[in-house]
Amino acid sequence: MAGHSHSANIAVRKNAQDKVRAKLFTKLMKEIYVAIKLGGPEPENNAKLRAAIARAKAQSVPKDKIQKALNKNNDDTVYEDVTMEGYGPGGVAVLARCLTDNRNRTAADVRHAFSKHGGNLGTSGCVGYLFQRRGVIEITGGDEDEVMMTSLDAGAEDIVARDGGFDVFTTPDDFDDCLKALQEGEIAVGNAEVTMMPDTQAALSGSLAQQFLRMLELLNDCDDVQQVYHNAVLSASDIEAFANS
Repeated sequence: MAGHSHSANIAVRKNAQDKVRAKLFTKLMKEIYVAIKLGGPEPENNAKLRAAIARAKAQSVPKDKIQKALNKNNDDTVYEDVTMEGYGPGGVAVLARCLTDNRNRTAADVRHAFSKHGGNLGTSGCVGYLFQRRGVIEITGGDEDEVMMTSLDAGAEDIVARDGGFDVFTTPDDFDDCLKALQEGEIAVGNAEVTMMPDTQAALSGSLAQQFLRMLELLNDCDDVQQVYHNAVLSASDIEAFANS
C-alpha cells in the first residue's frame, strides 16, 4: 500500500539492519516520551500514549526499553511536532513528520535529504492536500467473522483481507476505540497507527525508483524524522535491487 508506513516498504542496505533498528527504537521511545508530556503517564487515560506503546510493541521493542521511556520524567526538553512537505524524484509527494527541539536544524537536515537525491522541499500545504489521516490496524491471522464483527462494532470504516491477516481502517477519532476493542477481544494486533494515506499514487521504476529509495533512506536516517509518508508505488524488484546495491 503506497505511503502506508515508512518502515513497511523501504528496504535497508545490507549490513545496516542493526543501525536502522537502533534508530527506529530511539524514535519510538521519543514518541512515548512526548505522548507522556502531552497527556500524562497513564496509558488508560492517554490515547496517544496507548498508540505509541502499541506501535513500539509491534516493532518488537523490548519491554525494558518501553518501561524506561515510561519512567523518563526528568528531562525538560520540549519537542515540536512539525510536518515538512515536498516532492521526490518523478514528482512523488512526500511528507516528513518530525519531532524536534530545534526547527532550524531539522529543516536543514530534511532539505539536504530532498535536494541530494533529486527532490525539492516545498512550503507547508504543497502536497498535504493529497493525503488523508486514517487509522490503520494490522491484524495477524484471526477469524474473519470475529475480526469484522469486532472492528465494525467499534467504528471501523473498512476491513481488507491480505495474506496472513487483515488491515482495519478507521477515522482518526475512532482509531483508539477500535484498537482497544480488538485488543480486549484478544485478536492479534500488529502495527497500529494513525497515518497519512495518499489519495493518488505515482508509479516509479528503474533509476527514479532507486533515487527515491536513496532519498527515503537519508530522510529516515535523520534523528528528528519520525515518519515519512509518500504516494509512490514501487515494485518488489526495484526494492530488492536497492537492498542489494
